[in-house]
Order: sequence, then C-alpha cells, then structure tokens
Amino acid sequence: MPRCTVSARGAAIVAALLAFCAESRADEPAAEPMSVDAVIVLAVDASSSIGPEEAGRQRRGHAEALRSREVNAAIAVGPAGCIAITYIEWAGVGTLRTVLPWTKLCDGEGTAAAAEAILLHGDDGRERRGRGRTSLSFAVEAGSLLLDRFPGEAMRKVIDVSSNGTNNDGPPVAESRDRAVRKGLVVNGIVLSATEPGVTDDLPGYFRQTVIGGPASFVVVPDGPDDYATALRRKLVLEISGRLPEAGTVRTAFADLHASAGEEPWPN
Repeated sequence: MPRCTVSARGAAIVAALLAFCAESRADEPAAEPMSVDAVIVLAVDASSSIGPEEAGRQRRGHAEALRSREVNAAIAVGPAGCIAITYIEWAGVGTLRTVLPWTKLCDGEGTAAAAEAILLHGDDGRERRGRGRTSLSFAVEAGSLLLDRFPGEAMRKVIDVSSNGTNNDGPPVAESRDRAVRKGLVVNGIVLSATEPGVTDDLPGYFRQTVIGGPASFVVVPDGPDDYATALRRKLVLEISGRLPEAGTVRTAFADLHASAGEEPWPN
C-alpha cells in the first residue's frame, strides 16, 4: 500500500490531510495497479461563495466534458488508451469530500458512469452555511497527496483546480504549488469568471502568478457561464494528450488561455 506522506507547512493542513488519508484508507479496498496515460485530480471549489448556479455549472460541466466525443477520442488514442481521475470538492482547510475515488477510464461506458456519479453526488450549492473559506493551498496539497497515493503508473500527473476565488485560508498557495511542481506534478486551473468582485479584477492573472505550475501549465477562462463545459472539455483534451493548443484554437472557446511561462508557446 502507498504511504500516506504529507509535506505542508501549515499545521492545520497537515492535520486535515492526515485525517483525510486515514479516513479514506479505512474504507478503501485494495486496488489493482493501474497503467494509464494521465492521472487527473479534478479539484472543485465548494466554498461558501459557490451558490447553486456555480455549483451546477461545475458539476454539469465536468459531466458533459467526460461524456464528450473529444475527451473520449483523446483517451482512446493514447499509448495505454486509458486515464484515471478522481473528483474532489474542497473549501477551507479541513473541508474535503471525495465524490469519485480513483477511477480508470478507457471507453465511453466508463466515462459515462463517472459523469453520472458526479451529477448524482456532486455539490448542488444549496447548503452553504459552515462551508468555510477558500483554501486553494489546501486543494493543491490534497491533490498532491492523492497523486502520491495513486495505485499505478502514469505519464502525466495533473491537479486540475476549478474555483471562483482567491486563497484566503491556510498557507500561501504559491508555496503549495511549488511543492507540487518539485514532485513533477502539473497544476492547471479553470476559473468560473474573470473577476472576483471586491477581491481582484484579474482572477486569471492571480491564477497565473500563484496557482498554476509545472511544464505547459495553464489557466483557462470561459467566455461566459454557458461556455464552462466547452472550455473544460478542451482543457481536458490538452491534459490527456499532453499537447499545447494549435494555432487558431486558443480563443475559439476561451476568453483567456495563458501558459505558466512568461511567454505564450503558441500563436495568438
């Protein structure tokens, strides 16, 4: 069995992740090793700022993306022909829920079942009291721990963070991001809107500076609320295939797509 190891500066994050590790391990059956092209932690914001509209957008967007022809085609053409995902919901430090444990996806039947599980059990945003703050650092640390414990091998390991806010709980998110990158992980982001009223008028810029990291990492912003599923679908295709956008595709569905490097490695 993989060891439950944690490297986090904040004592609260350490305690919360150790508790999560022990709880999930107690209910976790012995898993057969997986060999896949990519493993992706889908880390979804369920903090108090996420109401029914935002929660539904995230839940339905992930389900629609997994069911899409493009995502299934990207999975099929990989050397292993399979990926593995887990879907978690996070808020402040210590608030973490696993909606979908590590699941191997190799065909349309598997992706459809994963999509249905997310739709049935994902956050609906109706109960917001007591959810706590927004700890992007906790989300990244939790994703890193889950990738440490992944029962198998993969060419690419990605933490995929969806949020509508900035880090306001736990240690600085850049420190958690840097620890993940040193492990060889990639942290990508998708924001629900370009601004966070009263906090920042450039949420994508905040993600570029503090959240994303690793080779070819990027943050994506949908053109509008109805484009979240489309943006997420194309984002997952890039993560599964390990490719960067080709010329002419960058702004067909994205308002903003920025690499972690100082210059964009693709044409505008």
